[in-house]
Amino acid sequence: MTAASSDSAGETSGPPTLAALVDVLGTSVERLAALVEPLTPAQIRQQAYPTEWTVADVLSHLGSGAVITRLRLDGDVDPQSIWDEWNAKDPDTQAADALEADAALQLRLTQLTDEDAATQRFAMGPMELDLVTFLGLRLNEHALHKWDVDVAFDPAATVPADEAALVVDTLSMMAGFAGKPTGAQRDITLRTTGPVRQFQIGLRPDGIALAPLDAVDEPDLELTTDAVVRLVFGRLDPDHSPAVDNQSDLDELRRAFPGF
Repeated sequence: MTAASSDSAGETSGPPTLAALVDVLGTSVERLAALVEPLTPAQIRQQAYPTEWTVADVLSHLGSGAVITRLRLDGDVDPQSIWDEWNAKDPDTQAADALEADAALQLRLTQLTDEDAATQRFAMGPMELDLVTFLGLRLNEHALHKWDVDVAFDPAATVPADEAALVVDTLSMMAGFAGKPTGAQRDITLRTTGPVRQFQIGLRPDGIALAPLDAVDEPDLELTTDAVVRLVFGRLDPDHSPAVDNQSDLDELRRAFPGF
């Protein structure tokens, strides 16, 4: 489901070990703390990348998600009561508590075992996810929302390579949720760099399908892994995008992945 703890070139794919996933999540937690701790009260109230959210709103979302994820590791939880609690906090408290909740979740993750990875299952809508897949979704959320905060202060911000290398292999599943029909019916081939991945994106009247390919001689688009991850999550607008040779295909894919 996510990219493996791979060779030095980062080119292999497949499920990671639990330890590798927890390690990258821990690094993402440290990066968010380093980003948020120096912020002033005014910056915490500044608009983040989502136009309807402030930095504090993003942090509240991540903090409540950390609490829910930690509690779900040990049993059932009522997400609505946790969201209500976090929504009632003032922005400064949301920011501080989000970092504490992130650290508490990370501590819990370090206590997980290979037996947990083999036996634990989590309901997610109609699906049942194993532990690594479940935590992979937390990494997706953390990496992209951390970028939402980072880019508010650094327009050149990217999803770090170690995080993007794991998130990229979740995109086939995520595209089904994130993709929207554009009116086009065609296929677009795509190659990522660092690590190399190759995909076919099918634009259909009833939705979007993204499937990995073994090889593409001449892809329609070639993008960094960071850019492809942000594309599927609706975060590759023209002001935060690398230059490409085939702009029309990229514009089509932006319409297909408007964000959620």
